Amino acid sequence: MGPVAIGGGNPVSVQTMTKTDTRDAAATIAQIREISAAGCDIVRVAVPDSEAADALAEIVSQSPLPVIADIHFDHKLALKAVKNGVHGLRINPGNIGSRERVKAVAEACAGAGIPIRIGVNTGSLEKELLEKYGATPEAMVESAASHIRYLEELNFNDIKVSLKASDVFRTVAACRLFAKRFDYPQHIGVTEAGTEHIGLVKSHIGIGALLLDGIGDTIRVSLTAGPVKEVLAGREILRALGILPNAPKFISCPTCGRLDFNIRKYAPLIEQEVEKLGGAITVAVMGCAVNGPGEAKEADVALCGAKGYAAIYKKGRLVAKTGEQALVETFMHVIEEVLEEKSQNTGRENSKTTQSTGESDS
Repeated sequence: MGPVAIGGGNPVSVQTMTKTDTRDAAATIAQIREISAAGCDIVRVAVPDSEAADALAEIVSQSPLPVIADIHFDHKLALKAVKNGVHGLRINPGNIGSRERVKAVAEACAGAGIPIRIGVNTGSLEKELLEKYGATPEAMVESAASHIRYLEELNFNDIKVSLKASDVFRTVAACRLFAKRFDYPQHIGVTEAGTEHIGLVKSHIGIGALLLDGIGDTIRVSLTAGPVKEVLAGREILRALGILPNAPKFISCPTCGRLDFNIRKYAPLIEQEVEKLGGAITVAVMGCAVNGPGEAKEADVALCGAKGYAAIYKKGRLVAKTGEQALVETFMHVIEEVLEEKSQNTGRENSKTTQSTGESDS
């Protein structure tokens, strides 16, 4: 998808969709830049009419992210989107029209080197499949399968597939069923998940369950909220599963009646500072001596609070004690030391690998 490799063991990509009027190129470009800064990898834009398709030329030329055109009902919009340089198409073959129209789109994409996402939603399944199966995971997979077969007959194989419902169960079941039959990359997410609160819960469960199964190559958290919130939620899912590249892992205790340390004050402050630094590091902030020492052994760096002071550990080894006045500053200094040590170790390992293969750095 442009410069972003999808499938084949590549990192899972975070995707969202602009919520501007695509015909307003300036507003759409501004929102794309905003979501790019939040860590988005791929953006999709709605193309409801010819004016929106015309705006794609300017949007694509100024976008810092690969742009996917989302097309429904009118295959001519897809052809115009390809002409205007988009990096990918999302079509719902159930509503794009006849097989001849799908063929025209596939041929245009093949000529431009553009992949197609076959997007299957329970809300737009073909009539004959609904009559046979109902709005079920089986119907969703059969819909995708029929369109895959047609594209394959046209020798078009640069395909990604999404199977989405507004509930977690059907979404997960459909994606699992599809994965048993096909090797094509999957874009996953619970569609129309809802407002921010319930939508996040449904998305975390559905996307997380599939990623734990090894299913999913791009993700979108669909919320009735701004796209930056979707991107941040997607990145947090990847972080929680340990598959967000070069991202810190932050652990803090939930607090209880044993607490003698103001962890509710310091944990958010430390988390914010760690986020600014970045890097693949595990940081734990604990509030008492029950679980603190155990987490300290597991984390790269840990802080265990006590009444009036906190103990700081590197890989389970006590390295400092500090009062609350200098707590954040002292702890961040130790974290920076560990990140520097990790960087040096990585450099030495890379050097050894280069020497063993007989390659030079030049």
